[in-house]
Amino acid sequence: MPFRKIPFTLAQARLLAVLALINFVNFADRQVLNPLLPLLRQHFGVSDTWLGSLPMVLLVVLAIASIPSGYLADRFNEPKIIAAGVLFWSLAAISSGLAPTFFFLFVARGFVGIGEAAYAPAAQSLISDSFSRRNRAMAQSVFASGMILGGVSGLALGGIMGARHGWQHAFIIVGVLGILPGLSALKLKEPPRRPRSEAVSPKELLRVPAFVAMIAAGICITFSGVSFVVWGIDYAMNYKNFSLKEAALSLAIIALLSSVLGALSGGYFADRLQRRLKYGRILVIACAFLVATPFLLLAIQSDEKWIVLSGFFVAMYFMSWYHGPTTAVLHDLTPQRAHATAIGVYMFATQLLGALGPLLIGRISDISDLQIGLQAATAVMVFGALLLLLVIHFVRRDGLHHPRLAAFRAEDKAAH
Repeated sequence: MPFRKIPFTLAQARLLAVLALINFVNFADRQVLNPLLPLLRQHFGVSDTWLGSLPMVLLVVLAIASIPSGYLADRFNEPKIIAAGVLFWSLAAISSGLAPTFFFLFVARGFVGIGEAAYAPAAQSLISDSFSRRNRAMAQSVFASGMILGGVSGLALGGIMGARHGWQHAFIIVGVLGILPGLSALKLKEPPRRPRSEAVSPKELLRVPAFVAMIAAGICITFSGVSFVVWGIDYAMNYKNFSLKEAALSLAIIALLSSVLGALSGGYFADRLQRRLKYGRILVIACAFLVATPFLLLAIQSDEKWIVLSGFFVAMYFMSWYHGPTTAVLHDLTPQRAHATAIGVYMFATQLLGALGPLLIGRISDISDLQIGLQAATAVMVFGALLLLLVIHFVRRDGLHHPRLAAFRAEDKAAH
């Protein structure tokens, strides 16, 4: 296995373990909602459009809060910001399980987004600042593996708990589980960083064409990915004759195996190709999405359960190459004191506009057919992959370090 050669020190491994665990619980909370959608539809008597608004409001609030959160993380203590964010969304998750009305649940899911916005940019910045540029994508992929494992566990937990005990218990469990890792973040130490006076404003970042093109591609990819995560189990139940438990467990197992392996593979190959090409990580991401597309369409259109599951397995493997290398590219493009701000700006755009995915796909389902909606989501993903080729064009033209940000790159002479 090539992954054994990755040079992680004990301190780096501890940092990754804590942050990956936080990512695990966070995405368990986010994805536990999806298998509960049929139960929420029955309990509150709402349409698919309203159900699609639940993940949408989380992502919209997450997007709005990401820029100020990232800006603060580049200027103040990152571990404290991470801890505050985790504890906040844990309490919001518990409140979701106590919701007496759909509106209360809607508001609680929005508050979860505030906590996520506080921890995510700071955590990804802390990782990139603690590892060398050569291994940046692999380190971010390990962090992303926590997200994938948590998402899968959330799907399984929601399916099992929902079928046996109702939807309330699932939200409360994941909220309680977030408290301990949130407190553990307070013990993490920041690596040496440049003076706060060298921080970069969002306005300066948006003057870099490659960074803007990355955001445009990320919007399309997030739109598609979130749509499949939200509606996948419901689609398997209503179109492929899966039971709730069967759909949740089958897709959870597939995602566990394919997505974790895909995230680690993407980080490994992206770092390797980056040593040969300055746009190597971007090329890896684009090719992975294009390879995933026919398998995704096969899973959507087939009537055989084993073909549906096999298609999703291969598609999710390649789609998961995206996570670690994307963060590494954003940090490659920006100075050290802009790492959290860059993630905040990226999350603002991708989560805000990507959040429309579940809502619009739900609307298509109400008007026409969920299968057509998921095919449309696939087309949006392909467009996002093609936009990554535009990023490559700008990197080849301007280099990874755009001249507009040269004054902020004093750390390049001493770090890494």
